[in-house]
Amino acid sequence: MNIKKIIYLILAIAGLIFPWYYNLQFFANGSLGEFVAASSGNLATQSISLDLFIATVVGSIWMYFESKRLSIKFGFIYILIGFLIAYSFALPLFLYVREGKLEDELNTTYP
Repeated sequence: MNIKKIIYLILAIAGLIFPWYYNLQFFANGSLGEFVAASSGNLATQSISLDLFIATVVGSIWMYFESKRLSIKFGFIYILIGFLIAYSFALPLFLYVREGKLEDELNTTYP
């Protein structure tokens, strides 16, 4: 496993654990509606929320076409993960899988 794959895997784990640590705390006392309202509660949170949403959409488009280009099976799963779990989990997880696919192709091309 190369260093990039290790970094992507560590970041994927962190992208799952850290956001959901706080999400679970919030949802212990609040609802999804309150979560959405809190994410647009002031100009700073609106800015961050829209920034993340746009990055998620752009990254999802890239993941879709990149998964098609590299024949990564179930590429749509990473897009769903990005919207339903956390984009900070989905992107590094996709990059981890992509890196493995690129390694496989390199090893096949140059044995």
